[in-house]
Amino acid sequence: MRQKIFYISLIATALLCILFCLSQISFSSMFTSVLVFPFEQIASLLRFLSLSGRFLNAIALMLYVGICLIPIWFILWIKNRRKLHIEDWLLVLLSGLLFMIIYLMINVGMMAKIFNANMGTLLIVQKSILGSVFWSVLVGYVVLHAIRLCFESSTEKLQDYLKIFLSFLAFLFVCAAFGVSFGETLNSFDALKAGNIGNESALGMSYVFLALRFLVNITPFILNIATIFFALRLLNNMKVNRYSYETVISAEKLSLWCKKTLSIVVLTNIFFNVFQLLFAKNLRSINSSISIPIVSICFVIAILIFARIIAENKQLKSDNDLFI
Repeated sequence: MRQKIFYISLIATALLCILFCLSQISFSSMFTSVLVFPFEQIASLLRFLSLSGRFLNAIALMLYVGICLIPIWFILWIKNRRKLHIEDWLLVLLSGLLFMIIYLMINVGMMAKIFNANMGTLLIVQKSILGSVFWSVLVGYVVLHAIRLCFESSTEKLQDYLKIFLSFLAFLFVCAAFGVSFGETLNSFDALKAGNIGNESALGMSYVFLALRFLVNITPFILNIATIFFALRLLNNMKVNRYSYETVISAEKLSLWCKKTLSIVVLTNIFFNVFQLLFAKNLRSINSSISIPIVSICFVIAILIFARIIAENKQLKSDNDLFI
């Protein structure tokens, strides 16, 4: 049941990412950047309410305060469950940042007081800077808390945390594939169309290759997600018995899959570049590059090493049992 929910959540995340990218085109004033989501949308709603009458303005004020105090409420919830740690006080900073960021998103004219007017910084850049500050603090808090948990936990707990981390990575890979890469492809479509006004009828093959480039770009992310499925299965078997036959089989399957993954990532890029060269005469946009997905390769190699260690530990235990 949990596995089905996990799969459905990944599919839902992919659909939301696609919807967000399409919304950036249809509602560009409300979806300017991923970094300012959801602050920009919240600010637009609060501004609409505040300008719709005295009663709705009061509701907007209460919503504004309530949303900005969410990190503080989370601290109070934590305090009732355990002792507060140093990194927990970053939540107070997050609350303060929410008050400032959402207020500035509502009153965009006030941003000139934060950023030097002589910088010539675009409004979207200013908003992105504000959003990046908030997300950097939030990510920092999560990382620091995760480090503390890892060093204070037992081996069994670490396995559970690893499963959570791998699941989180799966969602990140989905966002990278259907959020970032899909958004870049849509922008490439727009740039191609804008640069060939009057020649739209000759752009069919170029659009096809932009779509193929999208498939090549998301291939490492999709394969990484499949790798995570194999790794989660291995961790589940390890939790039952790390030296069982099922654990060894899962480790071997994971090792074989990692080998295939690295090969596919390299070959897809080679085939695309060669295929693109063959049709270069019919293309109005050529994007030939040496794509080396370092993050994906490092991730797969790390999982491969992990699987090999599990298999070797089982072999060592079997040899020791025979010796005894």
